[in-house]
Amino acid sequence: MSTGTGSSRHIAFRELPTVSVAGLRAPAEGERREAADRLVRAAREAGFLYVVDHGVREGIRDALVAVATRYFAEPASRKLEQYIGLSRAHRGYVPEGEEVFYGGSRDRKEAFDLSFDLPSNDPDVLAGTPMLGPNVWPELAGFRETVSAYYTAVFALGCTLLRGFALGLGLAEGFFDDIVTKPPSQLRLIHYPESSEGGGIAAHTDYELFTILHATSPGLQVVNGAGEWIDAPPLHGAFVVNIGDILEILTNGELTATSHRVRRVSADRYSFPLFFCCDYDTVVAPLPAFTSVERPAAYEPLVAGEHLYAQTIQSFTYLKERLARGELDLPKNARPLGSFARAEGSAGSGK
Repeated sequence: MSTGTGSSRHIAFRELPTVSVAGLRAPAEGERREAADRLVRAAREAGFLYVVDHGVREGIRDALVAVATRYFAEPASRKLEQYIGLSRAHRGYVPEGEEVFYGGSRDRKEAFDLSFDLPSNDPDVLAGTPMLGPNVWPELAGFRETVSAYYTAVFALGCTLLRGFALGLGLAEGFFDDIVTKPPSQLRLIHYPESSEGGGIAAHTDYELFTILHATSPGLQVVNGAGEWIDAPPLHGAFVVNIGDILEILTNGELTATSHRVRRVSADRYSFPLFFCCDYDTVVAPLPAFTSVERPAAYEPLVAGEHLYAQTIQSFTYLKERLARGELDLPKNARPLGSFARAEGSAGSGK
């Protein structure tokens, strides 16, 4: 059995497909199934798509942009009071250069990270499960309320999309419901400053089931099936959704994660990805529906949360330093950074 990635099914798209997901909320199963089929078709062909008619109010998104802009304008000393290295559950402020992806490039961005908010007395938090715990919040008027409202709305959209993926893949609509109860689904508030050199973030895939992204301006680029970098600018009123490593494994490569990056930006850019994940202890392996004698499982099983944690350890400076000091260990069978990235099609990486 291979520990590598399956072959990509992506086409040589020139722009991201657009899918209305209003039908996923329809009372009639037939309407939900039609919408789910369109969702999965676009995901299969590109791994990235715009979703419209998603039900998240524009005002919630506008309020998030406004409060994030105010937060990142704060003095560095104020932001560093919530430095992520002070957190026990990987929450807080990420200064520029903290993250280093495979290839050794330091990102030209700053961020504020939060996740599914759990109380300190939750059993998994008390057990010290990585990536799970309470959020930390800056003392900035309206920040917690605005960010929490956005998280709640977009997480609910993620649950709807997950049921749509299940239905469109030929599974029971609620097939995945039991593995999304308190997942380490991270929301990142990211500020890419105007830059005359370097890129915003290096090429990578996302580690979770899928990602739901709102961004204020262009900068995102994705690799198509011919190995070419394609711009994916914001589409008014839409979210960008892309497949992550975990959904690739579960479908045995029927859906595959697409490599993407953020190029150098000529003006400040704000980006808000919610990385929709399954519960930490979920054992992930190709599902029987996607394996056969002719198409054996192409992926070794892994634990969803351990995969996320291992990739995080290998890309955040404060965690790499703790690893070097022997204060923490990589999960068993941790994959190296970039293990799901691929040069798609015959054109190579397209860089």
